[in-house]
Amino acid sequence: MHTLLVGTRKGLFTVQGAGQTWQIRDHHFAGEPVSQVLADPRDGSWLAALRMGHFGVKLRKSTDQGAHWTEVAAPAFPAKPSSGAEADDPTPWSVDTIWSLAAGGANQPGTLWAGCLPAGLFRSDDGGQSWALNRPLWDDPHRRGWLGGGYDVAGIHSILVDPRDAQHIRLGISCGGVWQSRDSGASWSLTATGMRAPYMPEGSQEDGNTQDPHRMVQCASAPDVLWVQHHGGIYRSTDGGQQWQSIAAPAPSGFGFAVACDPGNPQRAWFVPAQGDYCRIPVDGRVVVTRTDDGGQSFQTFDRGLPGTHAYHLVYRHGLDVSADGQTLAMASTTGGLWVSTNAGESWQRVSNDLPPVAVVSFV
Repeated sequence: MHTLLVGTRKGLFTVQGAGQTWQIRDHHFAGEPVSQVLADPRDGSWLAALRMGHFGVKLRKSTDQGAHWTEVAAPAFPAKPSSGAEADDPTPWSVDTIWSLAAGGANQPGTLWAGCLPAGLFRSDDGGQSWALNRPLWDDPHRRGWLGGGYDVAGIHSILVDPRDAQHIRLGISCGGVWQSRDSGASWSLTATGMRAPYMPEGSQEDGNTQDPHRMVQCASAPDVLWVQHHGGIYRSTDGGQQWQSIAAPAPSGFGFAVACDPGNPQRAWFVPAQGDYCRIPVDGRVVVTRTDDGGQSFQTFDRGLPGTHAYHLVYRHGLDVSADGQTLAMASTTGGLWVSTNAGESWQRVSNDLPPVAVVSFV
């Protein structure tokens, strides 16, 4: 039996199922936008990030699989200096959205990471009771060169903690490239060599600091193998992100937002293509999923069980996930569709057509 957390514009849904039987079980925070979720594998707790508009960003925690929720502290910037070099920083020093959540290492009970819009990285060492801004990244001079992607400001959407060494952290920033720390965030390096930004002027398209990785994931069993769905296509790294190789665009498109990789097979990954940055709908109004089984040398396209005509679903960065078995996937869209596959994406079954717009799906 699988449990799936689905964060939407109108609350958090829990879905349970196996094989051909899946159903929505519970609805939490009805009417409230949920931007991110985390099922902590270390202690079984759940976190849900809420984007409450006028009321600010909130963070809720459950230690009993959603039966009860308590409010914990939300990441918050310190007061912006009124003088000195930071006084003229055009970036707002206030959290608009918690865009990513990650658990620390197995040897770090209570350590959590949160990536936000704007692109502040926060750390908690007490299970979310308090948070601190990572100043080395925030104070890095490169930050002033980051760009907004789909938002007015840059944001941190992907946080990867190396399962072999919890001090090693990788970040995907839109638009700010790929950053890594090997000392728990005390220092950072930009590692986007090989990526190309076609939206930038000639002569600056290889600038790592303005790359737009839409989503970055790592293979759990081979953490030096990373996959990125980039604004300009698909990239893969086999050396922990030091160098990135461009993958030839599969049919029907190399553009998209979501990527998931098989936790036990570094050669296999899934993508959800869209028409392009200028028209964010499925190509020809047909929803498909592409999969590579050979590290990006070739792709298969699957559509069985997915809408095939006049379908305009867009799958956001966190709208695709794969379970630990490497066979069960979930996918959800901005138009309220939720599908699952139990055969590695080769066929899909609809769970719902009627959810609110979905921001994130995550297997527990």
